[in-house]
Amino acid sequence: MNRFFCLLLTAALAGCALAASAPTGYPFQDETLHYSVNWPSGLSLGDATLTAHHSSAGWDLAMTLAAGVPGFMVSDRYHSLTNEAGCSMEFERALDHGGKKTSEKTTFDYHNLMAHRATVGGGTSDQPVSQCAYDALGLVYFARRELGQGRVLPQQDAFFGAPHSVRLEYTGAQDIPIDEKRETADRIVVHLKGPASDTQFDIFFARDPARTPLSVRVPSGVGTLSMELVR
Repeated sequence: MNRFFCLLLTAALAGCALAASAPTGYPFQDETLHYSVNWPSGLSLGDATLTAHHSSAGWDLAMTLAAGVPGFMVSDRYHSLTNEAGCSMEFERALDHGGKKTSEKTTFDYHNLMAHRATVGGGTSDQPVSQCAYDALGLVYFARRELGQGRVLPQQDAFFGAPHSVRLEYTGAQDIPIDEKRETADRIVVHLKGPASDTQFDIFFARDPARTPLSVRVPSGVGTLSMELVR
C-alpha cells in the first residue's frame, strides 16, 4: 500500500515525442488538478490534488493525497520550490501512513553542487547533484513543459528522499475513459528504479497544450490501482 502511493507521485515523470504546441498550458499559467484514487473495481480510495503557482522566484508546486482503507489511512503532503528554469530549490514531504509519520526537507545548494536532506527527529545526509537537479514533484511539471515544446526528457534522476532513476517507454495512442467519456491519450510505460525498488507502471497524457496527466495505473497483487483526473 505505501509503495503504491509513492508511485502515484512519481508517475507523472514520464514523457514522449509529440508535436510542439502553442505555449498556452503549464507552465504558462497557474493550475489545479483533482484526481480520484481508485480500487481495480472503480471504488474510490480517496483523492489527490496537484497545484502549480507562479511566484517571483519561479514555481511553487504542491501535492496533497488523502486515501486509504479501513484501518489504514494515508495523508501525504508534498511541496516543491523551483526556479524559472525548473531546477529544484527546496522539496518537502510530510507523510502519515497508518499513523506512522515522517517529515523531511531537501535543500539544493548549486554553489557546492550538493543536495542536503534533513529528516525531522532523524539524521541528515548529502548527495552530489548537477547544476540543475529535480525533485520528483518538480520533474513532473518540467517533463510536461518539455512535452509541450515538442521535446523529450532523457533518462533522469528525481529526488524523492533518495534519488530515483526514471526511464520512459512510449507505446502510442490509446482511448481511455475519463469522467465517463472516451479520450485519446498517449500511453507511456514508466520504469522506476530506486535504492530498494525496481518497478514499472503506466501513465496517460492528454494531447492538450498543457500535456495534462489523465490517468496513472499501477499493477498490484489485487489488480490495477489507478489515479484518474476529475474534471
